[in-house]
Amino acid sequence: MYLKLRYCNKVDYNRSINICGSKSETNRLLIIKKLYKNVYIRLSNTSNSNDAKLMALSLRTRKNVINVQDAGTVMRFLVAYFSILKDRTVILTGTERMKKRPIYHLVKALNKIGCDIKYMKNIGYPPILIKGKKIYKNKIKINSKISSQYISSLILIGPKLKNGLIIKLSGDKISLSYIKLTISILKKLKFNIKFRKNYIIIKPFKSKSKEKIKYNIESDWSSASYFYSIISILDRNKKIILKKYKRNSLQGDSKILFIYYKYFGIVTKFKNKHKIIIKKKKNFIYPKYFTLDLKSTPDIAQTIIVTCALLKIKCLLTGLKTLKIKETDRLIALQNELKKIGVFTIITNNSIEIIKFKEIKNYNKNIIINTYKDHRMAMSFSVLAIKNEIFIENPKTVNKSYPNFWNDLKKIGFNLKMINNI
Repeated sequence: MYLKLRYCNKVDYNRSINICGSKSETNRLLIIKKLYKNVYIRLSNTSNSNDAKLMALSLRTRKNVINVQDAGTVMRFLVAYFSILKDRTVILTGTERMKKRPIYHLVKALNKIGCDIKYMKNIGYPPILIKGKKIYKNKIKINSKISSQYISSLILIGPKLKNGLIIKLSGDKISLSYIKLTISILKKLKFNIKFRKNYIIIKPFKSKSKEKIKYNIESDWSSASYFYSIISILDRNKKIILKKYKRNSLQGDSKILFIYYKYFGIVTKFKNKHKIIIKKKKNFIYPKYFTLDLKSTPDIAQTIIVTCALLKIKCLLTGLKTLKIKETDRLIALQNELKKIGVFTIITNNSIEIIKFKEIKNYNKNIIINTYKDHRMAMSFSVLAIKNEIFIENPKTVNKSYPNFWNDLKKIGFNLKMINNI
């Protein structure tokens, strides 16, 4: 299945786009809501992504085998969750790609405090067998250079342990913004947690009364990034209105606001009721080259590199080690697809750099973007349709994080047509 995509420039730009709530916030809150019975949380603006649906289903099911498909966050959060559920035994598995995504450091940390987790096939990778136990040990040391999801997984169960949890982080902190997001959510819900240098100190949760808390989940900033990219490429008189965003966001990817202002001249104006308007700054002079460390926000790397490619801006993006173990190896995927439009890059295990632009013969004909079953490849490359008609392979992959993405593109002037073959 392919999506034929082309920008037609016939639209009312006063229409608002209502992006669903952050899947990162939603998945954390679903775990908290299930684990801490004495905290009654009423959630609004939850994510309608496949990942969030998988998390909700996995928390409800009584089955012994749980298939999380390609949802990395769901896998990693559930490892810690099920490991402390006394008398519950489950097998966590997923797609073939999931079975190649490492989980060793998280499992090692949990087993060291007394959890019972075993590998069923390859050491360090799913599927895994978990026998839930009551845990008394409360000190963990974990390598924080691999994945922030390991740390967040541990933080979420910390208040449930009889003696709380003290987590010592070793090495560079990858995707630190997501660790801070987890901590901020717990603090907002009045859990006792502190982050000091390399230590996260979590006290056991002791509330005895059901406290009713309304939690309005902010819309997803990672999803908003694609519209920042689109505005960067469109004419200067265009604007896009996005709803349910906060000035003081907990989400790390809200840094897209500052990045696109500094390097692409995109201005963000906050209006009443959490509405933002994004548009181009007048007389903005684009840089010829820039470097940017995305260690804390690697999920917006694809959006930024494609924006640079279309604006003919050379750049070096670093801090991207985790992109090697996502739905696909995103660095290789980016290099392959950018080459199709004459953009040449150098990649390492931690970076991607645009080094050359070259005119490609027949560039305007049948540009097919392979998505590698990666939702962010599909969405980040959609902006190419502003310049030329393109074909997006496996367009339904966006359901993983943003099911309404293609419909929202229609609202701002894109023509879409599903076809079986090219």
